[in-house]
Amino acid sequence: MLSAASTTHAVDRNGGELSEDEIFEVLSNRRRRFVIHALKRAEGPVEVSELSTHVTAWEHGVDPEEVQYEDRRNVYSTLQRTHLPKLEEKNVVTVHEEENLVEPTPELEALDIYVEVLRSKEIPWSLYYVGLAGVAASLLLAVATGTPGFTGLEAIDVGVFTATVFGISSVAHHVIGRRARLGNTEKPPEIRRRE
Repeated sequence: MLSAASTTHAVDRNGGELSEDEIFEVLSNRRRRFVIHALKRAEGPVEVSELSTHVTAWEHGVDPEEVQYEDRRNVYSTLQRTHLPKLEEKNVVTVHEEENLVEPTPELEALDIYVEVLRSKEIPWSLYYVGLAGVAASLLLAVATGTPGFTGLEAIDVGVFTATVFGISSVAHHVIGRRARLGNTEKPPEIRRRE
């Protein structure tokens, strides 16, 4: 399962701000996410052939030096025909066709994207916090109604417990979230999760 979010909005080619739906549309394709990840890590424009090599390596789980020509050619072709025009249409990249370069726009650099990749038995952070709030509310209700086993606790004890658990959880979420941002690490978050 994959979910993605952005903390800022990009501006499309027509000068309008990209909606959340448009950002999710851009991020809905793994190859586009890989391109964005590579561009956010780059120090400037990147050749399309270099992008296709990285994307192919990540898709096949190999080092860039091990990428087969035929596999890279297929990725190169779909980047040129489909994904780069889509990213350019949304003003996330600029494609310099003569030089065969792709350059991130200021909008891409301002776009702070994190990708939450979950294994089948993991729960998303949003559901985790809902569960945590449910536990805190149940505990408070048990203390307020004098439920046996909870009579020694006061409401302040529940408040301290709740604040502590939410505080620790939010720090953990922040640390994990930094590693899940596109462009923050050598490999995209969804690739690192498979390893």
